[in-house]
Amino acid sequence: MADLFIKQAEQYANARPTYSTDLFEFIASKTPSHYLVWDVGTGSGQAIPPLAKIYKNVIGTDTSQKQLEFAPKLPNVKYQHTSPTMSIEELQQKVASQSTLDVVTIAQAMHWFDLPKFFDLVKWALKKPNGVIAAWCYTVPEINDEVDAVFGPFYKDNSGPHWEEARKLVDNKYMDIYFPFEPVNGLDHTGPFEFKAEKVMTLEDFLMYIRSWSAYNTAKEKGVELLTDEVIEKFKHAWSKGDGANEKVLKFPIYLRIGKVGNLDH
Repeated sequence: MADLFIKQAEQYANARPTYSTDLFEFIASKTPSHYLVWDVGTGSGQAIPPLAKIYKNVIGTDTSQKQLEFAPKLPNVKYQHTSPTMSIEELQQKVASQSTLDVVTIAQAMHWFDLPKFFDLVKWALKKPNGVIAAWCYTVPEINDEVDAVFGPFYKDNSGPHWEEARKLVDNKYMDIYFPFEPVNGLDHTGPFEFKAEKVMTLEDFLMYIRSWSAYNTAKEKGVELLTDEVIEKFKHAWSKGDGANEKVLKFPIYLRIGKVGNLDH
């Protein structure tokens, strides 16, 4: 999975949305203690700054050293480069001891994981019974009628064949992703719960966002340029219609699965 993002690591860091405050406040409200959080698949650290404001200690891990180089450096945050298949031993060495994590967060990454193996690690490391796992994805942005009319077919028809199979879990809003955890206190299910992320973008920023896609780079390696001159012209025309503003607010729907570990003998 990491290989898909190495080449566009800087674009990913600059082009991806920042998450809304209410998402983290919601997660924090379901976490009894705010001492230690593990952000898995942290990439270039989009989730790190808000986590670092709430939790005393944050550990961000990723299998891509290149992406970690672009992650924000904060005094209570530690980054670790990990192997693609982490063992209990590596988890204990680089992240945390057994039953010590308050929360595990996964932002726009869980669909890439070997979930049964990953959840074994999570269940081993979370405090029992109320340690929390919170995983979210965001789907494609909503912009305005003009741009959406161009973007929708481009996403489905042009880029569709070049996405990895795991992307379907995102398109389906994590509704059918494997998630064997109990509802957290005060909730009767594990989600998905919907939030919104926003990012102000110019047209160039928007095109950079597309170029940060794994599908874009997969296509490029096959000799296919998704952002042809014709496609870019369509986006330019749509972007200039309506309000005519060069900067537009893109709204990314976020879908959160959240649960607690419960009483497990791990």
